[in-house]
Amino acid sequence: MKQKITTLMKQISNSWHLMASALSFIIFHLSFSPAGAQVGTWRAYMSYAEPQQIAKGGNQLFVRASNDLYSYNLNDHSITTYDKINALSDNFITHIAWNVAASRLIIIYQNSNIDLMDSQGRVTNVSAIYSKAMTQDKTVNSIYMNDIYAYLATGFGVVKVNMQRAEVAESYILDEDISAVDISGSSIFVRTKAGNVLTASLSSNLIDPHSWTAGTVPSGIFTQDTTDWDEYHELVETLKPDGPAYNYFNSIFFFDNKLFSSGGGWRDGTQFSRPGCVQIMNEEKNWVCITSVNPLSGNTFKDVTSIAVDPNDSEHFFFSTCGTGIYEFRNYEQVNNYTMDNSPLISAIDATNANAVNYVRVDGLAFDNNGCLWMSNSSRLSAYPILRLNTKTSEWQSFTNDKIVYNDTQLRILRNSIIDKKGNIWIANEHHTHPCTIKINTTTDQFERFDTFINQDGISYEPHYVRCVAADLEGNIWIGTNVGLFCYDENQQNDATLGFTQVKVPRNDGSNYADYLMDGVDVSVITIDGANRKWIGTDGGGVYVISADNYEQLHHFTTSNSKLISNNIESISINNETGEVFIGTNQGLCSYMSDATSAVETMEKDDIYVYPNPVHADYDGYITITGLSFNADVKILSVSGKLIAQGRSNGGTFTWDGRDTSGKRVASGVYMIATATSEGNKGVVAKVAFVN
Repeated sequence: MKQKITTLMKQISNSWHLMASALSFIIFHLSFSPAGAQVGTWRAYMSYAEPQQIAKGGNQLFVRASNDLYSYNLNDHSITTYDKINALSDNFITHIAWNVAASRLIIIYQNSNIDLMDSQGRVTNVSAIYSKAMTQDKTVNSIYMNDIYAYLATGFGVVKVNMQRAEVAESYILDEDISAVDISGSSIFVRTKAGNVLTASLSSNLIDPHSWTAGTVPSGIFTQDTTDWDEYHELVETLKPDGPAYNYFNSIFFFDNKLFSSGGGWRDGTQFSRPGCVQIMNEEKNWVCITSVNPLSGNTFKDVTSIAVDPNDSEHFFFSTCGTGIYEFRNYEQVNNYTMDNSPLISAIDATNANAVNYVRVDGLAFDNNGCLWMSNSSRLSAYPILRLNTKTSEWQSFTNDKIVYNDTQLRILRNSIIDKKGNIWIANEHHTHPCTIKINTTTDQFERFDTFINQDGISYEPHYVRCVAADLEGNIWIGTNVGLFCYDENQQNDATLGFTQVKVPRNDGSNYADYLMDGVDVSVITIDGANRKWIGTDGGGVYVISADNYEQLHHFTTSNSKLISNNIESISINNETGEVFIGTNQGLCSYMSDATSAVETMEKDDIYVYPNPVHADYDGYITITGLSFNADVKILSVSGKLIAQGRSNGGTFTWDGRDTSGKRVASGVYMIATATSEGNKGVVAKVAFVN
């Protein structure tokens, strides 16, 4: 093969066209990588399930659904979805309307940001209201179209938007919460939420509040135009853009190449009251959404808190709720509903109360290595907050001891369970009465409570909430609290009195000073990737990525510096086969294609994938090599053996920017990818071709 490559390269040295043709021939024989998403790219997975508004523009129907947007082409019947990552400027749409004169759609967001979209899907942002510093309520309540203008009824008055010029023409600050605007003849009318009507002549200075006077409502105004909805809503109800049923992703995790997710049950002791939903996405990105169940006692299905999948059968799973116990499903069909009437689970309120069946609070589901399902049953009435169900024999066992009952009060809101590499279950107590972490030895049924939080200088912390727990690849346990990030070294885990400690990070600026990792940050979720890096979600601060040695902040993704759809992070899970990081936020689900995957034990030629391959002239992203062992040594070589680039893998992935050691893009040709293990043992060789 090497001789064949050399001969071909000599043949094409004097002809650009011949070179491209020959390289294509080489690539046909050498390329073995599948198509893959480019490292650093983002994707949104939004819901379009519930139609709310329809606006016809030309041959398209623009549909606001589940507070997101899609369009339906009446001619070719195609559906195009829009989101913050591929087109829009923001999330959570509250109003849309089509302006015939300007041939543009106005899109209003919950935060008062505005987008204008033309019939080709091109978007212009008008951020004047959103960015305006003011104490008044900027909420947009309704839209009225007149000529090329959109009149927005807001919490402080009226905003007149020039749809053609894509700018705010005027603002009328009336210090009234305006619900509707209308124009009749030569006068403009507004109606307040209090039911009053103000009017002014269109020829007057409408910016001056004194130009507006109390008026009466002429007949035929303030009537909502529902023409598009009336004509097309039956058609729209038949359209099913692919996506989840809801934008709720409080808990997510991967199992058997499927993303399992639950909507969520509570935060800081407060119930979300979210519709019950379990949403499962397969590797083809298709969704199965469970939004209705058959509850045992006719109780309400809402607030799904956690999911656990049978380790021996991914079609067999359980999910818990913040009121109606546990549901068992097999092949997406309900098998059972365990609640106070058919199990040891009890209600959080007295059983004699008629509403007791709606308050059986369960969370923290986790399977142990023996296939038994563990859970917490939050109720101050019970001395047995931890239970175990043998799913094979249907036998229940309840647990109580001084580790899970503190000062005669059981720990409650035990959630976010994980299982470590030794088979222990760790569970966070997200409750202000006694924030802590519980370790369960599932072999001996012994419990340990960890409720000491200190830094390396011996200073103690008293967090209000322990929100999450994670185990890294070295066996260390990490917890996120409302006051920062803490770690429990694997070597300390036999002594609960040592407590969780904050990690000190040297500044390396010559000062000999150091700072504590994530000190004071409200950490909502921690996930470990294939390179042992920590992905840390926060409440309001976006996502941090911390290096494996904990000394470097590799990324800090926020809505202002990335395509992250919200800074309020509820969940993170990683597909370690592809490197795609899924991020559940209070506005929905998005993902980021990272540069790390799970490492393989032994590198095999058939498992190494290189993409894109070939690399064409218009591609300027990273070339990704997967299927490597942990911390593998990778060298990029020319066919003559010259070193072009080198580095170490992140988990099982190495990325190369296509440039040599001087930063110059490499020339057209075939390049060798030589690998070796971290111990120096020879690995495999792959190839990638460039066609410039």
